[in-house]
Amino acid sequence: MQSTTRVVLASFIGTTIEWYDFFLYGTASALVFGKLFFTTLDPFAATMASFATYAVGFFARPLGGVVFGHYGDKLGRKSMLVTTLMMMGLATFAIGLLPTYQQAGLIAPALLVGLRFVQGFGVGGEWGGAVLMAVEHDHAGRRGFLASWVQAGVPVGLLLATAVFRLMSSILSEEAFMSWGWRVPFLIGILLLGVGLFIRLHVLESPVFTAAQKSTPEPQGMPVIELLRRHPRNVLLSMGARFAENAFFYIITIFVLTYATKQAGFTQEQALQAVLIGSAVQFATIPLFGIWSDQIGRRPVYLVGAVGVALFAFPFFWLVDQKSMLGLVGAVTLGLIIHSAMYGPQAAFFSELFGTRVRYSGASLGYQLASPLAGGLAPLVATALLARTEGKPWPVALYLVGMAGITILSVWRAEETNRKPLEDA
Repeated sequence: MQSTTRVVLASFIGTTIEWYDFFLYGTASALVFGKLFFTTLDPFAATMASFATYAVGFFARPLGGVVFGHYGDKLGRKSMLVTTLMMMGLATFAIGLLPTYQQAGLIAPALLVGLRFVQGFGVGGEWGGAVLMAVEHDHAGRRGFLASWVQAGVPVGLLLATAVFRLMSSILSEEAFMSWGWRVPFLIGILLLGVGLFIRLHVLESPVFTAAQKSTPEPQGMPVIELLRRHPRNVLLSMGARFAENAFFYIITIFVLTYATKQAGFTQEQALQAVLIGSAVQFATIPLFGIWSDQIGRRPVYLVGAVGVALFAFPFFWLVDQKSMLGLVGAVTLGLIIHSAMYGPQAAFFSELFGTRVRYSGASLGYQLASPLAGGLAPLVATALLARTEGKPWPVALYLVGMAGITILSVWRAEETNRKPLEDA
């Protein structure tokens, strides 16, 4: 197996495992946690509280991006990837062991929030390292395609998390599932952790980073300070580029579980099945958009996706509201294809905006700063907007159009990077 192929495969598998951990929490927050950890609240307040704990992970992600970005730029990409994987896996396993509110009172949701913070901190540092290992192992012309495989680990992680959750909820009675069945998907995360560690420990350090260290071996200042001094515009533009992508993704994969079951009358299993089908399709489309970005540029492909969000925001809810399984599957699948147009070129695009010495910090910070404002708050904002209009989804669609506007402006103002030499950045 060629070196580049081995590195990309390791990044893909490791990212899949980490996002399995992260998405598992999202699925549980939509369907389970409100009933188990916030039992004293009415259903709406419990859902809001559950989504609020979900958002905690997103607010931790920029911190993880800064810390792991700093050490990733100073010490190397590989060691940070091993550390973040362990952090995510152990936190997920611990969630599966938590007592519920009925068993431990307020300490139960407090522990849940703490472990969610650890998850977010870990995934905040993981993405940048995994992406750079793929991007920095190959030359211009294939970076979009190679890095898109790291991105493809996200729908596979979502696919696994949703599939395991759906399996447990379908083979167990509701009482058994709510009693202990929901814990199983979290507990098996420890097995995935072992697989991921084995693979990542057998990958060599990025050659671009190694060459940069040899050329300037003396100690450098704080990478994040150098980043903000040299590339403040690109940090802001990459942050803005994420708004539509991140918010749209969590609306159509997490919030839809609540909307479809409580507003459109679908069962929990039907909603999960729609996300499963959409995630499987997205696994195939992300690399295709990565290839396209190698051919015509990152910006045009990314803009196709951002404009697609604005155009599809209202039809998405119209399709779900048809209350047919075909409409629900079509809405989620089409939404994830549109999302792929942004997510496919994103990893290479963000990496190419920054120099080698600050690339881990730059890619991580630009990517993660948008997470709490876009993805983390999206289910919470959508739930609140839905309550204000007594179940009418048009304000949520308008919210997505606004997010798309920010992304379109940001990508339009960014430079084209698909032929940019990494060594000269």
